[in-house]
Amino acid sequence: MRSARPGGPTRVGRAVAAVLFTGLLGACAGAPAPVASGGTTGSAEPVSVDNCGTTVTVGAPPERLVTLNQGATEVALALGLQSRMAGTAFLDNSVPEKWKAAYDSVPVLSKDYPTKEKLLAARPDFLYASYSSAFTDKVAGTREELRGQGVPSYLSPFGCSDKSQVPPTTWQAMWGELNDVARVFGVTERAAAIQREQEQQLARFTATAAGKGLKVLWFDSDTKAPYVGSGHGGPQLVLDAVGARNVFGDLPGAWQSVSWEKVVAADPDAIVLADADWDTAQSKIDYLQGDPVLSKLTAVQRKAFVVVPFSESTPGVLLADGAARVSAGLGELRTRS
Repeated sequence: MRSARPGGPTRVGRAVAAVLFTGLLGACAGAPAPVASGGTTGSAEPVSVDNCGTTVTVGAPPERLVTLNQGATEVALALGLQSRMAGTAFLDNSVPEKWKAAYDSVPVLSKDYPTKEKLLAARPDFLYASYSSAFTDKVAGTREELRGQGVPSYLSPFGCSDKSQVPPTTWQAMWGELNDVARVFGVTERAAAIQREQEQQLARFTATAAGKGLKVLWFDSDTKAPYVGSGHGGPQLVLDAVGARNVFGDLPGAWQSVSWEKVVAADPDAIVLADADWDTAQSKIDYLQGDPVLSKLTAVQRKAFVVVPFSESTPGVLLADGAARVSAGLGELRTRS
């Protein structure tokens, strides 16, 4: 996943980091705790959650959350935690309009990963990331180091560095992450409401089955050897929800690099294109239409393209929005043909 790329931070010695964290956290001690927004008001009772083989415990809902990847940021915004966010970093694409005002109220520490100095200056009391690359010496430090410095952290279960800890990609697993974070911050009612809403959405998409009978290619990135959605990730969940057949659904894992020869042999009826700042949907469309062989694909000939923001293609709180976008797009293509 492209968000896993470190943003070129400066190395800082472990001893220095420990001193800085201790001093900065002490400086913010005693500040009044804001009321939790978006659900149940946080209590002072300790809360523990199991996360990637680690037990994360907080004595009270955190007050200065820093999110280090877009997926983590979007979970926090969906839960209404913006008033308790001390910073955020690393976008893959624009934040959805529904959360734009909330996002704009949070300090942006860096376009990519922040340096350790920049992160420490935000005085975080909790760190949340989507990818294990955030918890390295080049960025925040390891989770063990952070815990020793009094800063608990949470890593998306889909980003666990120990692959045996990564759950199968299911809607239930995504809601599990949402509910974990909601428990830590004392906003469980908001998480339950989001889950109910998404369950209702998925039921509607299944009933509509806009993709029924359609062969679909999910094209994430890379023109040399296309990186595509395979049988066990976010794209497969979305295509299953709308009743479409993933042309590479028989491949293992969430994503795979394949050959263009295999794409030509599959000849998809429609192509879903991930739109990211680092690889736009339009650049992929231009490549497909400009190639003498690929331009003859059925989907390219019919301009049967559905564009989905990258953040709506990965397991997280926005994947249901991705399913809504694909359902609408395939439905439109069907009425057009």
